[in-house]
Amino acid sequence: MAEEQQAANTDPAFNLQRVYLKDLSLEMPNSPQIFLEQETPQVEISLNVGGERLAETIFEATVRATVTTKINDKVLYLVEGTQAGIFEIANIPEEQFDPLIGIVCPTMLFPYLRANIADAINRTSLPPLHLAEVNFQALYEQRAQEAAQQAQQNSAAPEDSGIILPPDATRQ
Repeated sequence: MAEEQQAANTDPAFNLQRVYLKDLSLEMPNSPQIFLEQETPQVEISLNVGGERLAETIFEATVRATVTTKINDKVLYLVEGTQAGIFEIANIPEEQFDPLIGIVCPTMLFPYLRANIADAINRTSLPPLHLAEVNFQALYEQRAQEAAQQAQQNSAAPEDSGIILPPDATRQ
């Protein structure tokens, strides 16, 4: 019996325990005057992922998106949202841990963030904006490559490792 418990304690474990909206804000600083503008808005999207150990095998992973929409350098709206999840991660080899937090967890959380941001924008009475799917593996690899280049240049790592997506990364 003791051998079964010991074997069970060394089995790899990865479980999503809770998903929650950690932060959401919507600003329309130039309304209602901005509604009179006729130009097409420019959209900029910034995406960040993060992780934090809460207990020995319990981690919080986050995905944060900032959507800034402007017309002629005036902000139409600014939406910032952070979707978070609590994950149990145990007995995972060290070399697999970072990809798990940087790829798998954000991939699981992003659909919730997309829905929350779309809902916030929908409440502005403006045309909807839906964030496109994101390949978190490609983002992870891009950040790893950038970190390796920074290390070669003996420079400090950038404070904000966020990715700014081009305007065509959204579907309206």
